[in-house]
Amino acid sequence: MNNNNLESFQKIGQQNMDKALKILGEWHEGWRAISTEMTDFTKRSFDEGAATVEKLLSAKSFDQAVAIQSDFAKRTFDGYVHELSRIGSLYAQLFRNSYEPVEGKQYSAQRK
Repeated sequence: MNNNNLESFQKIGQQNMDKALKILGEWHEGWRAISTEMTDFTKRSFDEGAATVEKLLSAKSFDQAVAIQSDFAKRTFDGYVHELSRIGSLYAQLFRNSYEPVEGKQYSAQRK
């Protein structure tokens, strides 16, 4: 009986280690995806801003400069809102994927 308890304890320990490693893997992948998305957004925003400055410097009139700036502000706002939505969904996916191993463990414990 003592040997069975030891084997059971080792099995539970291995299962917990596997779950912990899976969670860490999910976190790593999720944060990598978020980091990549933020880096891409930052690069796109910088390029967009630099292109707008070039357009403003070549504007022939004040009205044209205002139109360029207004268009830039609208595109920037729309892009920012879209990016917030995208990042929010990445965070939600990260937490959902990270919680799945724990949720499965709770479900199996409740069934016993």
